[in-house]
Amino acid sequence: MRIGLIGTGRIGTFHAGVLEREAGSLVVTDAEPARAVALAERIGATAAPSVDEIFRWGVDALVVTAATAAHAELIGRAARAGLPVFCEKPIALDLAGTLAALREVETAGTVLQLGFQRRFDAGYTAAREAVRAGRLGRVHTVRATTSDPAPPPAAYLPLSGGLYRDCLVHDFDALRWVTGREVVEVYATGSDAGPAMFREAGDVDTAAVVLTLDDGTLATATATRCNGAGYDVRMELSGERDTVVVGLDDRTPIASTEPEGPPAAPKPWPGFLERFAPAYEAELKAFVEVVEGARPNPCDGREALAALRVAEACELSRAERRVVRMDEVPGA
Repeated sequence: MRIGLIGTGRIGTFHAGVLEREAGSLVVTDAEPARAVALAERIGATAAPSVDEIFRWGVDALVVTAATAAHAELIGRAARAGLPVFCEKPIALDLAGTLAALREVETAGTVLQLGFQRRFDAGYTAAREAVRAGRLGRVHTVRATTSDPAPPPAAYLPLSGGLYRDCLVHDFDALRWVTGREVVEVYATGSDAGPAMFREAGDVDTAAVVLTLDDGTLATATATRCNGAGYDVRMELSGERDTVVVGLDDRTPIASTEPEGPPAAPKPWPGFLERFAPAYEAELKAFVEVVEGARPNPCDGREALAALRVAEACELSRAERRVVRMDEVPGA
């Protein structure tokens, strides 16, 4: 199997290492050709001068880790070429672009797997199984949080889509996947009281959302770009019988203030790639199996649309300071 990888930044480089082991042949390219050449030489892959060569030379599947603005176009191009695609989230930063790319995939009858890596994390998987098995009883409360240890570069913010679309979208997807329920309404707020670059970009550095699920379960999702203690991603699910927590281990960047409580983690998670490395590897292995026809698609593009619609509802709620029902958001 020959796979083409477009984008050799941090996550693309990680994926390339996995694909070089899992696929028979790997061709990489990047908007900065020298970066692709350096990666290819390091892992024994082939570097292509541009995206055009990847399509012209011929591959069996495509992995897209390029800049967000290029995702939808590359998905559409791959669909027209009959190629299955793995794409890091998002498909696009808006609903129109997302829907257009999905139509291309559906028209072509090809495969699009989205990179929501938390679906492949051992903790989230165990929580999902606990809910499905009824171990918690009726789930009444879910609390999710994603906290980055430091803000991204200022230049990234205008391209990110904002904290809800770029960061909390993972929590929205995980919430749906773990509980098996759909969001029916949201109330979102945010603060730009941190670094000035967030205000300048029209974004927030910290956000909080209350979500109501279709069975009445209440969920909260919070996120911040300014969590100096370390990278902190958790989900707590409470039911009438039990409570479970995802992401609580000896590297979770929290400390108890109780006299007998645990101290701060001696080696907290520094970032997303370290925390979710096994999950990232598992999702790429799954994609290879999907291309081989050995398993069904574990995260179809429609899942990305569902999570993006929740993020869109949050943006509307924050702007208008009101509860927003999901049926107000197009694209259902």
